[in-house]
Amino acid sequence: MSDKALVVGESLVDIVRGGDGSTTEFPGGSAANVAVALARLGRAVSFATSWGDDHRGRVLAERLARDGVELAADPHAVGHTSTAQATIGSDGAASYEFDLAWRLNQVDTTIPPLVVHTCSLGAVIEPGAGDVVALLEELRGTATISYDVNARPAITGTGPALVAQVEAVAALSDVVKASDEDLAALYDDLDTLSGAKRLLALGPAAVVVTRGNGGATWVTIGQEVDVAAVPVVVADTIGAGDTFCAGLLDALWQRDLIGAGRRDALHSATRDTVVSVLAQAARAASVTVSRPGADPPYRHELQ
Repeated sequence: MSDKALVVGESLVDIVRGGDGSTTEFPGGSAANVAVALARLGRAVSFATSWGDDHRGRVLAERLARDGVELAADPHAVGHTSTAQATIGSDGAASYEFDLAWRLNQVDTTIPPLVVHTCSLGAVIEPGAGDVVALLEELRGTATISYDVNARPAITGTGPALVAQVEAVAALSDVVKASDEDLAALYDDLDTLSGAKRLLALGPAAVVVTRGNGGATWVTIGQEVDVAAVPVVVADTIGAGDTFCAGLLDALWQRDLIGAGRRDALHSATRDTVVSVLAQAARAASVTVSRPGADPPYRHELQ
């Protein structure tokens, strides 16, 4: 087993429309952002994803290579590189319209990773989603499984089919991250905490609920632990949740709570440990929202 993270999911180009009607393109995608953020924090990362053999695909490849992210599969599994049209509101929050193509080529698991992270569209959009679930089932015996729901109703819709897909991935996971908006999209008949507890009942050690500038909550069977967001002037929120996930995994890693052999320790993490983990993740996310696009911090920027 390697001391490495495997990130699985979509890469795409964010086409960001400003208030003046101008557009700027940024390499992104939820999973790609997590892979880059982990690499910038000094973690060894391999990435299973897909993009087209086109200019935007080459931009994505260059971004990953620049930060030392290795590829765990041949990414040329789709006919064109996916895009997300992002419109930034007055509060810095982004809304999206997607042109997504998603599937996976064979992933190299010869040396199993210590942690596997998946998220958002890659975990629920077919035909790639089935490959993601099979990969999680294969690696759960040796790795911590992390899942960020990061729901995108604009492309997935809502309703029972989406809930079933999300819950199938959550049931394989050790840590599930979901925003208050994700939980509202999944369970419109439940309040935020009740929605988190529904995911928790599927088997994760913890469900981490994020609420933007309202902070985050670690929810387990025995406790709920809150931390505040770090105050910052917001440029935009693109990649904030992805950076939070990377910061969360990095913080757990630092505290020897990563790997299937540490599953029991993760379940019994103390309140003080949880507070420090969430605070570290929040600090990382605050850097990303302070600058345009998905531009996560390097380790030295958090010290």
